[in-house]
Amino acid sequence: MKKKCLSYFKNFIRKYNLHAFREVAIFAIITIIIHFSWRFWAYQLHYAPIHDVIYKAFDFMSKQVFLESSWFVSHVLNINITIVKQTMYFPNIGYIEINAGCSGLKQFTQFALLMILYPGPWKKKLWFIPLGVFIVHLTNLFRVIGLSVVIINWTDYWKFSHDYLFRPFFYVVIFSMWVIWVEKISKKKTKKNEEK
Repeated sequence: MKKKCLSYFKNFIRKYNLHAFREVAIFAIITIIIHFSWRFWAYQLHYAPIHDVIYKAFDFMSKQVFLESSWFVSHVLNINITIVKQTMYFPNIGYIEINAGCSGLKQFTQFALLMILYPGPWKKKLWFIPLGVFIVHLTNLFRVIGLSVVIINWTDYWKFSHDYLFRPFFYVVIFSMWVIWVEKISKKKTKKNEEK
C-alpha cells in the first residue's frame, strides 16, 4: 500500500511536471521546521545547553550590525545621527536601537541549516554556505540602513516597514539563494551524473 501511494505521487508529479513545486514544498517545510525549532529553543529552552555562547554571538553580531550600519548612515548617506550605546538617534524624529533581534544570527542559522539539510554536493556547500551567510549579513545591513531612510523620510511608515517590508525581505533573499543553489549550482553535478 505504501509503495503504491509513493508510486502514485511520483507518477502524478512526473505527469503534471510538478518537480518545481515539490522542491518549493521541501524548502518551505525545512524553513518552517527550522523557524519553529528556533523559537522553541529560544523561548522554552533559553538556548540550552549553549546559552552563554549564543548570547555572546548575539552581542557580537548586534555590535557589528550597529557599527557598520551607523557608519554607513552617518558617512555615506550623511544623515545626522547621535549615537548612544547601540542606538542611532535621529534629531526630533526617533531612534533605531540594534539589539539581539537585529543581529541576523537567526537568519544565518536558518540559511546554514537549510543548506546543510537540503540535498547537494558537500564540496559546493563548503563555499556556498559562508557566501550565503555573508549575503544575509549584507541584507541585514540593508534592512537597518533602509529603516534609517524610512524614519527620516516617512516616519509614519517605520513600523510597517520594519514588520512587513524589511523583515520578510530576509526570506526573499534566502529563497533566492536557495533557487540559485537548486537551479544553477547543485544541478550541474546532477546533470553530469545523469550523463554517465
